[in-house]
Amino acid sequence: MIMKDEKWMGYARKDGRKGIRNLILIVYLVECAHHVAREIAAPFKQRDVQVIGFGGCYPNRHADRVMKRLCTHPNVGGVLLVSLGCESFNRFGLSKVIEESGRPVSTLVIQESGGTRPTIEAGQKWVDGTIQELRQTLRVSMGMQDLVIGAICGGSDATSGISGNPAVGLAFDRLVANGAVAIFEETGEMIGCGSHLASRAKTPELAKELLKSIEKAAKYYTIMGHASFAPGNADGGLSTIEEKSLGAYSKSGKAAIAGLLKPGDLPTKGGLYLLDIVPDGEPRFGFPNINDNAEISELISCGSHIILFITGRGSVVGSAISPVIKICANPNTYRSMKEDMDVNAGSIIDGQADLLAVAEEILLKIRQTGKGARTASEALGHQEFVLSYKSFKPAGPACLP
Repeated sequence: MIMKDEKWMGYARKDGRKGIRNLILIVYLVECAHHVAREIAAPFKQRDVQVIGFGGCYPNRHADRVMKRLCTHPNVGGVLLVSLGCESFNRFGLSKVIEESGRPVSTLVIQESGGTRPTIEAGQKWVDGTIQELRQTLRVSMGMQDLVIGAICGGSDATSGISGNPAVGLAFDRLVANGAVAIFEETGEMIGCGSHLASRAKTPELAKELLKSIEKAAKYYTIMGHASFAPGNADGGLSTIEEKSLGAYSKSGKAAIAGLLKPGDLPTKGGLYLLDIVPDGEPRFGFPNINDNAEISELISCGSHIILFITGRGSVVGSAISPVIKICANPNTYRSMKEDMDVNAGSIIDGQADLLAVAEEILLKIRQTGKGARTASEALGHQEFVLSYKSFKPAGPACLP
C-alpha cells in the first residue's frame, strides 16, 4: 500500500509543524473556573471548540509544562484561558507562550469580569470572532511523514495481546519506515520487558535509560502496593501482570527504539519512542496511571496528532485535541459496542482476517482521519481530558536522538 507519496491539506503552524484539526481550546486554570469554561463552549459543541484544564490550585511544574504543549499543539488554532483570579497557575506565562506561537489567545479572569454570567458572555463573543479568524488559517500539504501517532491500550483482556496490540505493532513498523513518529507507552505495563526494550535501543546509552525506566516503574508500583493490573483485566482472561505486559509490549512493533520521552517532550525526528509516564522520585501524588485519559493527554503533550486506543473489554473514551481511533481486540466486544469502535481487530480471533490485514486497516483509518474524517469517538462527542499533579526530572541527553 502506497503511503509516503499520499498527501492531504493540513494546517500550517509557526513552528513548522502541521495540524490535522484547527480547534479552539477553552482552558480553565483551576477547578473553580471549570463551569464557566464549559458554559462558554456549550453553544459551539459542533464547531470544534473544546474544553481542557487543570483542576489544582497550587502550582505544579509538570502541569504547567504539559499545558503549554497542549495549547501550542499543531491541532490547536486558538486558545481562551479562563482564570478565577486567585489560583497559582501562571496564566501570564502560559498566555505569552501561546501568543509567541502565532495563535490568537485571550484571558478572562472571573473575579475581574463581573462574575459568572459576564465572563461567559465575553468568552462566547471571543470564541465566535476567533472561529471566523481561523477560517483564514494557511493550509499546506502534509503526509504520513508529518504525523505523530500515539498508542495506548486500556480495558485489556486476553485478546488484546494476540490481535489488537500486535496489529498496531505492525502499523507502527510501517509508520516508522515512512518517516513518521510513533510513540508507545507505558512503562508500568511493561514490567519484565526491560531487556527486550534495551535490545532494540539505537544506542547503548539509550538501552541503559530504557532499563532504568522499567526498574523505576517496578519500584514505584511496589511502594504503592499494587501493579497496573485491574480486576477487569482478570475477568477478561489475563492471569498476571507479566501476561498483560507482553501484550502491551507487542504494540511497539519491531522497529529500533529511537528515544525515551517524558510528558511534554517533543521528538526531534521520525522514529519509535517510548513514553515514560511514571513520575520520578518517591511517590507523592498517588497512582501513576490515574486512568487512560491522563495517559492520552500525556501522549498528546508529546505532539501526537492521533491516538490509537486498543481495548479488549471495551472503552468509550475519546479525547480533546487529538482524535482517538478505537481498535477493538475482542470480536464479542466489537459486536456489542460497534458504534464506539473504528477497527475490528477481533476479526483476527474469528479467523476472518490476519494481523497484516488489520494493520493495513489501521493505517487506512489514520490516513482518513488525517484528511478530516471523524473517528467514532469524535462523532459521538467524546472530549475526555485529565491533567493531574506529577513530578518529572528532565530527560537526559541519552534519551533523545
